[in-house]
Amino acid sequence: MRQLVWFRNDLRVADHPALHAATGNGQTIACYCICTAQWRSHDMGDRRIAFQQRALRALSAELAELNIPLLILHTPTFADVSAALLALCNQHEVANVHFNDEYPLNERRRDLAVEQDLTAAGIPVQRYTADTLFAPGTLLTSGNKPYTVFSPFFKQWRNRLEQHMGQPLPAPQTQSPSNISSDPIPESWDGVCADLAAEQWPADEATAQRTLFNFADERMANYGTRRDIPSEPGTSGLSAHLAIGTVSARTCVATALKLKAGHADSDSGAEKWIAELAWRDFYRHIVALFDHVNYGFSFKRDYDRLQWRVAPDELEAWQRGETGYPLVDAGMRQLREIGWMHNRVRMVTAMFLTKHLLIDWREGERYFMQQLVDGDFPSNNGGWQWSASVGTDAAPYFRIFNPASQGERFDPKGIYVKRWVAELDAVSARQLFKAPLSTPAASQGDLLAEEVTYPAPIVDHKAARERALAFFKGDD
Repeated sequence: MRQLVWFRNDLRVADHPALHAATGNGQTIACYCICTAQWRSHDMGDRRIAFQQRALRALSAELAELNIPLLILHTPTFADVSAALLALCNQHEVANVHFNDEYPLNERRRDLAVEQDLTAAGIPVQRYTADTLFAPGTLLTSGNKPYTVFSPFFKQWRNRLEQHMGQPLPAPQTQSPSNISSDPIPESWDGVCADLAAEQWPADEATAQRTLFNFADERMANYGTRRDIPSEPGTSGLSAHLAIGTVSARTCVATALKLKAGHADSDSGAEKWIAELAWRDFYRHIVALFDHVNYGFSFKRDYDRLQWRVAPDELEAWQRGETGYPLVDAGMRQLREIGWMHNRVRMVTAMFLTKHLLIDWREGERYFMQQLVDGDFPSNNGGWQWSASVGTDAAPYFRIFNPASQGERFDPKGIYVKRWVAELDAVSARQLFKAPLSTPAASQGDLLAEEVTYPAPIVDHKAARERALAFFKGDD
């Protein structure tokens, strides 16, 4: 009787609890469900789909070296998964099914249906924690309730980390050859070919491990000081790999802890990165324990009363990167061109949409998911709600980033802005964040081109801030 491992957003062989347990119990086969209709309903974009395709191809090759065949199930929606898995189990005389938990609501409902249907058919299901360091519901307040603010969550998370997180699991040993052949990976998923942005976004476990090693070796020690500078490669570059699981969060944390132990001067950078990984866990706990955020509601339900502006022209200007604010526009153009945006700039662009334009945060959340190669519901939803001040952020709603001062602080030489907003290349760094930039140089007294073909700001920052404060207070 065989063991079956069901892969999802955990496309790796190292530190994979389900795979480790299955191979320890007998001859193992693996499967993957292609659910394009469901993914599209969740706003998954082409780059993310192509990234998954490439990672799955790489995983199939890795599993083949271990003599573990990978079988492909075409299940357009999550509702189709349970029956398909049951049929596969019956076909191949599967004794046990193993998979790692996922936490958004639709995924939880899918997994519960699978567990119930397979158990009823006499096929036990084994589930594991792999996408978080600690399973949702295991970190609670003194009142035995889930945390709703990051700081106290992080304190308990960090205190438990080194003693209770466990060490990353090795890849399994090669098993004896199987008489089952792997299925070919389809060339196209919902019209998306695997080679889309392939050169820019290689997707395999070896690349993820190499990226992690290089980050730890070259940049992690300075992460605390460089991570907010969008023109520099100061971040890990692992967000897309974490989203589809070509590397585990536990492996990342273990690497950072090892660096801290060996280099006292790297404590601040490694510790700061560990905190960022804790944010990832925190948002997974939120979607697992507060169902309403999965339905598109604000975490702070009082803010569901807000009547956001419907301003399609301004929304489109934001999406195109034509707001007249250089840092905002650079970020949005970077997103459109490569499917990724620096995290500091994600916060600035999100807060601009929600605070300056008072456009519903769900419009931005949806657009980001459609564009991002690292699109990940818990992190994306949590980040947007934080920026809109309707989520778990402990700070009040009057935190409103000034996109000009953010640019001056984090891109003082304009390197990042000029890379993505070509029409501003001739503008001096001193003038770059002094709106407006669309008027002749003579009236500015600086080194502007005689006429800059760049839009005037679509909203004045001071007026927008005052409008936002009134909006959130309910005076509007």
